[in-house]
Amino acid sequence: MTEATAPREVWITGIGLISSLGIDAETHKTHFETGTGRVLDESRYAPYPVHPLAPLEWSKQIPKNSDQRQMETWQRIGVYAAGLALADAGIAGNSELLDRTNLVVAAGSGERDTKVDCDVLEAIHSDDETALLAKSVLPSALRPTLFLAQLSNMLAGNISIVHHVTGSSRTFMGEESGAFAAAENAFRRISSGQADVILIGGALNAEREDLLLGYEIGHNLWRGPFKPAQERGGQDGGGFIPGSVGAFLTIESRAHAEARGAKAYARIADIRTDYTARKQGDIARSLTQLFETFLPRIPAGRLPVWAGSSGVGPSTTEDLAFFDLLPAYDIAPDVRVYGDDLGYSVEAHFFAGLALAALTTDGRGERKSRNPGAARNALVTGTGYWRGEALALIEAIG
Repeated sequence: MTEATAPREVWITGIGLISSLGIDAETHKTHFETGTGRVLDESRYAPYPVHPLAPLEWSKQIPKNSDQRQMETWQRIGVYAAGLALADAGIAGNSELLDRTNLVVAAGSGERDTKVDCDVLEAIHSDDETALLAKSVLPSALRPTLFLAQLSNMLAGNISIVHHVTGSSRTFMGEESGAFAAAENAFRRISSGQADVILIGGALNAEREDLLLGYEIGHNLWRGPFKPAQERGGQDGGGFIPGSVGAFLTIESRAHAEARGAKAYARIADIRTDYTARKQGDIARSLTQLFETFLPRIPAGRLPVWAGSSGVGPSTTEDLAFFDLLPAYDIAPDVRVYGDDLGYSVEAHFFAGLALAALTTDGRGERKSRNPGAARNALVTGTGYWRGEALALIEAIG
């Protein structure tokens, strides 16, 4: 019997983060350090507020207009953020490294063409021959690439095409649970020696009438003026305020990063996930059990917590119950519900939390020296608005 090898350290060496706050990691770090104010559109989709994507030039990360045209907006958001993460890690343009870079992506299905939907519905009112209608309207209205664009793995495919990432590729579906599974899968593959470098992330275009309709049918959206997520959870079931976000990270083994001279923001100490039945108390119990596996690595005292609270009913109120339990472990949680500033971004949300936690413990040498009083650890929580739980522990390096 061979002796099991020790788990390898997993470093975060690149961050690509775009949202309503801006289009680079440093802007987001500054925002959460100084509180520059959130960006919210409360009129375009009233009564539903939305955090719109900051203005950007797609061509900076997607040079070919032909590539841009065949992507839906959510894919462009993801491809743009992925390009930033690769450039930040010093991998972009390096064909030898890109050939060995793997992809793990969390994605939903494609965007509907709402104009076509509206045209079909209007025509149905005047003509009951729906079969003939489909034959006459759809062939002329739908572009040839529409059905390909509906496939969730097209986000990974477009990242490969645009940025020449040609290692293995995995796509996880299932909203937040897909993101939790994607992050844990990538972490464990590197930790166990199955991979050296992986690009992970997700994207959401929140400025979509079809997406808002789907979530509202399930009574999951917040209606009316902005309120913090933790003030929404107990009011008539609460609701989330969506935000357009692209969040990607380059993660790699310590040995691989050091061999190429790369510097890291932080290391991922562990990621744990669960999928409870969501009966009363399940979420708090699940998060507590996951947290107890981290305890040997967390010193007593203040612990920054990047909380992925959605603002939807029990998924948020039980977050509060979990945070209230931490002082019993001699932990003083310093909770920041980052969705209050970015909006809630479903598949991208947990990755955004990982990025923000890494920026909190930023130890990269080319950036300004880390504040001596900065936290050495940070916790990221994920509680899906409907299902799925996750915790990640991020640690400073050095």
